[in-house]
Amino acid sequence: MTPTPREMDEITDVDYLVVGAGAMGMAFVDTLLTESRKTIVIIDRYARPGGHWTTAYPFVRLHQPAASYGVNSTRLEHDGIEKFGWNKGLVDCSSRDDVCAYFERVMKNKFLASGRVQYFPKCDYISEGKFRSILTGKTYRVANATCIVDATYSRTVVPSMRPPPYDIASQVDIVTPNGLAGVSRGYEGYTVVGGGKTSMDTCLWLLENGINASQITWIRPRDSYVFDRSTFQPGPQFAAHVQASTRGMIESVMVASSVEDLLRHQVTKEFLLQFDEKVIPTMFHCATVSRLEFEALKQIKSVVRKGHVTSVTREEVTLEHGSYKPIPDTLYIDCSAGSIPKVAPVRIFRNHNITLQPVRYCQQAFSAAMIAHVEATYEDEKLKNELCNPVPLPDEPIDFPLVMLQTNLNTIAWLKHPQTASWLGSSRLDIFKRNVPDDPEQRIAQTNQTIAILEATSKKIRYLIDSLPEAEAAKMYTQLKGFTHESARL
Repeated sequence: MTPTPREMDEITDVDYLVVGAGAMGMAFVDTLLTESRKTIVIIDRYARPGGHWTTAYPFVRLHQPAASYGVNSTRLEHDGIEKFGWNKGLVDCSSRDDVCAYFERVMKNKFLASGRVQYFPKCDYISEGKFRSILTGKTYRVANATCIVDATYSRTVVPSMRPPPYDIASQVDIVTPNGLAGVSRGYEGYTVVGGGKTSMDTCLWLLENGINASQITWIRPRDSYVFDRSTFQPGPQFAAHVQASTRGMIESVMVASSVEDLLRHQVTKEFLLQFDEKVIPTMFHCATVSRLEFEALKQIKSVVRKGHVTSVTREEVTLEHGSYKPIPDTLYIDCSAGSIPKVAPVRIFRNHNITLQPVRYCQQAFSAAMIAHVEATYEDEKLKNELCNPVPLPDEPIDFPLVMLQTNLNTIAWLKHPQTASWLGSSRLDIFKRNVPDDPEQRIAQTNQTIAILEATSKKIRYLIDSLPEAEAAKMYTQLKGFTHESARL
């Protein structure tokens, strides 16, 4: 039977097919466009670029500076220091609407204007270079030689993407954070379900909108370590504080006697924060807060630590390790989605396939841009993979030294390749950007000093991991199996 025109694949002859127009896909395409003459198709199942930002709750903001988010070629940040709100005294952390508008501008003004990018919204990737329009059913296919770039491997999940994973009685009022703005009456109590960054944002929204901390119950299956946002600030006015924080972080590694001791020192140096000094956190997802946010969240005293919720009725909330009697007139806000799921790392460059993953911990957009730079700069696949070893997504505090180690080793490799070291010095996405001396000899000396510090801290982290009980050390190293640099054996 001869296929009809609707059934036939339209062949698109391009160099790259990028699956996913979220932050990582956009950052990859931007750098590839800048550093090569390649042609690209980018597809996404959403109607506009931005990935999870297009479905996120309206009050979400970046939790790290806008100056190091987005794409390399185009500024997202506004100049100046924020004078109001939870981020007062720090640089701009863009809102959801700002980020979505930014990605649309980049797509239109940079990508499509180049004449080398084709954009297919509302399309699903099938396999082997084939994708289909959700609206028309029309299928497309790229040539066999096209490189397939998977920008969805570390896909972010937000509460609006799925129903709550627990039973809810019909008389219980429950919303996701997206639904808060539409709430039409007040409640005696408000219960926030989840312990991650979304739950923190939701608690802050309630406080900002006049809800007393005593009215809020916070169900935290796990307490989380969080970063202090002031340690990640760009600009000369923050340089001394950031440098002191960096020195403190390095010192805490060098004086630590165990992984647990390392975490204690990180808290003492206030690089990591914990909400309750009597409760040792068991989660670490790179969440970042300002001091104003941190102090406000600590005012919520009704915290339930009995595991994950299994069911909710007006009379009882049942959890894995117990239950409690709630205020009957309570609004529940489900924030239990796991954000970026922890998936096993895979090799980034494989023949005609690239799988975007972090190559620096907690820096997805930067990582995608770095991978694109390496793809555009080097021919040898073995070298490209040596420069881009994936950094596992952290979940537990014990993962913190592991992701530090792999990030350090990647950075050492980058600094030993002049083209990539130069790229680092000019990348707007590099949150750890240094002031590079103009004098070549001073520049070489600075690079060598940085490499020596990274090698020393990597050697100590390796020692701390090796000092763990054998089963715990094996569990950590399993995450790096096949990806650890030779220099890890320092």
